[in-house]
Amino acid sequence: MALEAVREAAGACRTVQQGVDALTLEKDDRSPVTVADFASQALVARSLARAFPDDPLVGEEDAAALRAPDQAARRAEVHARVSAVVGEATVDDVLGWIDRGGARPSAGRTWVLDPVDGTKGFLRGEQYAVALALLVEGQPQVAALACPNLPLGPGADSPVGCVFTAMRGEGASMAPLFEAGPAHPIRVSEQSEAAALRLCESVESGHSAHDQSARLVERMGIEADPVRLDSQAKYGVVARGDAELYLRLPTRPGYQEKVWDHAAGVLVVEEAGGVVTDVDGRPLDFRQGRTLARNRGVVVSHGSFHARVLALLHELNV
Repeated sequence: MALEAVREAAGACRTVQQGVDALTLEKDDRSPVTVADFASQALVARSLARAFPDDPLVGEEDAAALRAPDQAARRAEVHARVSAVVGEATVDDVLGWIDRGGARPSAGRTWVLDPVDGTKGFLRGEQYAVALALLVEGQPQVAALACPNLPLGPGADSPVGCVFTAMRGEGASMAPLFEAGPAHPIRVSEQSEAAALRLCESVESGHSAHDQSARLVERMGIEADPVRLDSQAKYGVVARGDAELYLRLPTRPGYQEKVWDHAAGVLVVEEAGGVVTDVDGRPLDFRQGRTLARNRGVVVSHGSFHARVLALLHELNV
């Protein structure tokens, strides 16, 4: 169900992308939100409501802004995008589905959704993701991570669009997102030479301390320049062995990462054989509500150099 839900939402996002300039709002924290964000959340929430009506959903968006009188045109556009996928639905249906994402996390089962992770990448026509995870007792157990603009493999002729899935204890897989094709198991890289490690990090400097990453790269003797891309696509890149490290280093004291920015990606990497902790070496704690209140930053690796990375970050006073 999770796989089909993110496929459906990713398809809707792809149809929106050409007209994003006229469809963007600014939230209170000055981050952008598009028609695609709203439509994606509505579609996934609808699927979850039908399959698991008693499960709470923690989603990034809510419909408050869309309900404003001056948002009639944008509200109608979101309604049209959702109706094009599901058939007949009222505006109130769509707004209600979006608002299902405002639930508080449960001590039992909770779904976590980022409907368009990497909205700025989406606006640039670059990487973004639809990220859905099921938490059970605060631990990711099921993940579906759709990356509409991430090529399935190397080479200019590779299909664009892939979806990563994982279940706790059953491994991780990758499949074409928009084309027919089987899912294939994925594993992290086996690279054992520090100089050959490949690092990926966020495009936005506000999301990760690039200067600290550069110091770490120098200290480890990594020769390749970092690759910067938006969204949890970075988790997928590490999980399938295209990079060995993903760093999201604190940019200011007290900042708390959001659960929807990491839940799906963490499980995909761990089930592919990788390791995910915060910069202090602690597992990410998804039991604290809508944020990772007990963690600082995120360190993702293929495993071999994880302890060394953490030690160097400590020496650098990150």
